[in-house]
Amino acid sequence: MKRYLILLLFAFQGLMAQVQFEAKVSKNTLGVNERLRIDFIMNVDGDNFDQPNFEGFHIVAGPSQQISQSWINGRSSFQKIYSYILQPDRKGSLTIKQAAIEYNGQVYKTAPIKVTVTNAVAQERDPNDRPQGSGSELLQLVAETSKTNPYVNEPMTVVYKLYFNGINVTGFKELAKPKYNDFWNQNIDIKQLSLEEGTFQGQRCYYVVLKKTILYPQKSGRLTLEPLSLDIGVQMPTNRRDMFGQMILAEDNRVVSAGAKTINVRPLPESGKPEGFTGAVGKFNFVVTPSKTTLKNGESLDLIVSAQGTGNMKLFTLPKPVVPNALEMYDPVHDEQVTTSLAGMSGRISDKYTIIPQYKGKYAIKPMQFSYFDLSSGTYKTITSKEIMIDVLDGPTLAEANPSTASKNVVAKTEQFKYIKTKTTLVSIDKNDFYDSDLYLGLIFAPFIIIPLIILAKKKKEAIDSDVTGNRIRMNNKLAKKYLSQAKKHLNNKEPFYIALEKAMHNFLKAKLHIETSEMSKDNIRELLLSRNAAPETVQNFINLTENCEFARYAPASSASIQQDYDKAVLIISELEKQIV
Repeated sequence: MKRYLILLLFAFQGLMAQVQFEAKVSKNTLGVNERLRIDFIMNVDGDNFDQPNFEGFHIVAGPSQQISQSWINGRSSFQKIYSYILQPDRKGSLTIKQAAIEYNGQVYKTAPIKVTVTNAVAQERDPNDRPQGSGSELLQLVAETSKTNPYVNEPMTVVYKLYFNGINVTGFKELAKPKYNDFWNQNIDIKQLSLEEGTFQGQRCYYVVLKKTILYPQKSGRLTLEPLSLDIGVQMPTNRRDMFGQMILAEDNRVVSAGAKTINVRPLPESGKPEGFTGAVGKFNFVVTPSKTTLKNGESLDLIVSAQGTGNMKLFTLPKPVVPNALEMYDPVHDEQVTTSLAGMSGRISDKYTIIPQYKGKYAIKPMQFSYFDLSSGTYKTITSKEIMIDVLDGPTLAEANPSTASKNVVAKTEQFKYIKTKTTLVSIDKNDFYDSDLYLGLIFAPFIIIPLIILAKKKKEAIDSDVTGNRIRMNNKLAKKYLSQAKKHLNNKEPFYIALEKAMHNFLKAKLHIETSEMSKDNIRELLLSRNAAPETVQNFINLTENCEFARYAPASSASIQQDYDKAVLIISELEKQIV
């Protein structure tokens, strides 16, 4: 009887035993080129094991299952383990989610585990962890840099080469892409991978160039190039042979890293640095070219400021011209024609300014200076453009347009009828027939018809020429239509589109509200539009769109959003045309 009670007590104890189900990892921090072992351990024989989604990892091996059961001092113990070998796909903080089992109708789950994956680390591969070859296999990823001590904004290259020997490479994928913090960078396209012969540390081998990148350091000091890490599929020889005596190859995966590189970037020298230096480094030519130098009243000219050569073409700004107050200059249109290769950037960049003269006279555009740091000589060089004279042939003079000297703009009096004869002397070849002809009568009455028309046309032209404000409004209307048309042409090019759209909106305001650029504050625009009976909703839409133009130039934008902004601008301008009185 006592024996049965003891057995019953053990059985009851087994039923009341607490179910334990947990996950354990071999390490919580590992490099992107290392592997991780994870075990799911349970103390009961659970069913329907549901493995987690190993997001951020891929399974190298597993699951493998182990079961152990023992009796010690009358107590039984049971353990079942599911094991996996994982390889991280990327760096960062990764989470292994819950696994689940069923036992006696209930579901038990493990707790999530966080694992930190860092840059690739140097490690010795366990010889038991790969097929046995001859021992002379080579697989090495190397980052070769053209310079280790460049100046700020001096071009340098990094080329990633994969060296191998004694094994076959079947494919690869990137585990960690290199980050170039504090570098301007651009990848150089490799159209087709080619196999080359070479040497690595004195050993003859093959290599493949996988990646080429051009870099421009943006600050001085010790900068780090983070490593590139690859998961490479390989075929390696084993010690086994097939029935024909040929060596059997085994499939395997290797993780290799190029290792981090430290670049010591030198600052540009302060000695001799010109005052107007904007960061240009390389070798350049600098040219300032006007589209014309002689203009009539109401005409405009384009002033093109350009730099051409080799260097950090996209990383500096061109100097801005200084023009007299009598010349109204608009914001520039920037253009880049630059190609990038392993030698660096080369080509031409330019800013095109539209200039409209307001008064008659001759005006000088001062010489402009462009400075750059010449890498070949290690010194700063400055190029100075020539002075440009602009001759405006007609229109009001500056003195007449000045309120301190005249109450209103009046065109100077001229000899209105200098080239018109008030009397006509006719000489007839055939006196008898000419007096009765239609030509005779026409010549008699023509002056009485033509002279009044000429007088009216002359007065109308004088009135138009003297109306400086009206001419400016008409010019702003033309510019608004011009830039709106340019914006439509650049629907597929974000930055030029928003520059043209912003100019169109500003010139529309100038034409309708008779204001200058300096008066274009948000509150002033709102007050003027509302005072001209514009709808508050339309005014707010106009202000929102003009503010969005500047933001959208530097923010990601799709072709759909650009088309929407263009359609919105056309609609708002159309509504304001109808509403403003």
